[in-house]
Amino acid sequence: MKKLFVFLALILSTIVITACSSSDAATTVKVGISGSDTTIWEYVAKKAKEEGINVEIVRFSDYVQPNLALAEGEIDANAFQTVSYFDAFIKEHNLDLTPIATTVIAPMGLYSEKHDQPEDIPEGGTIALAKEATNMGRGLLLLKEAGLIKLEEGFDGNGSLDKIVENPKNLQFELLVAGQTPRVLPDVDASIINNGIAVDAGFSPLDDAIYHEDETATPYINIIAVQEKDKNNEVLKQLAEIYQTEDVANFIEEERNGNSIPTFVPLSEIGH
Repeated sequence: MKKLFVFLALILSTIVITACSSSDAATTVKVGISGSDTTIWEYVAKKAKEEGINVEIVRFSDYVQPNLALAEGEIDANAFQTVSYFDAFIKEHNLDLTPIATTVIAPMGLYSEKHDQPEDIPEGGTIALAKEATNMGRGLLLLKEAGLIKLEEGFDGNGSLDKIVENPKNLQFELLVAGQTPRVLPDVDASIINNGIAVDAGFSPLDDAIYHEDETATPYINIIAVQEKDKNNEVLKQLAEIYQTEDVANFIEEERNGNSIPTFVPLSEIGH
């Protein structure tokens, strides 16, 4: 009888361990990131663990592998890219991925050492603008929002100066690689500088720019993406909800000194 009891106890123990292991596996989410989001996702992971979700952060060194890894099922979600980049990438590579939530916007800014606001830029003033098509397109949209130019109807976001249909101040543009845009500030009336490049140069996009993007720059909001078949997965949806809590928003603002703006908007606002 004693041997039978021990045998049954061992079976029960095995069942319990197996059940726990299955439960852990079912609630572990691998999230791919690239860039400087580590501390934010470590904070999200801590909050998720309190709700029974184990987040495993998988770091990538480029902006290509996170989407390919997601499509192959090597990770469960990724969070590193803007809507604009995501849409172009999945179209080019024919990937069956979809966003399930928005996260932040890293605002591009218009900077000047000579003027305090966009309207102060004079007739014939010179604007430094990144010459890469995507960066230029984003810069042109920023100038449009600042009221300095108008773009062709249905502007597709790809930069080209011939897409400017109205330039009332006859602004001149100095085209150069994005990384050079802070260095020419003394020589131009204003320069459009990407968020990361501005921060590396010692600027605060929210404090130092004379104009910057806000939550309305929908193509440039960052997202959490998953495989299309997982868009209604309850664990992934719960993780997205955790990210979009006020607590996480406050952490992002403090961690990034306001240079990333928590932007939690409905997917319909970004065209998804």
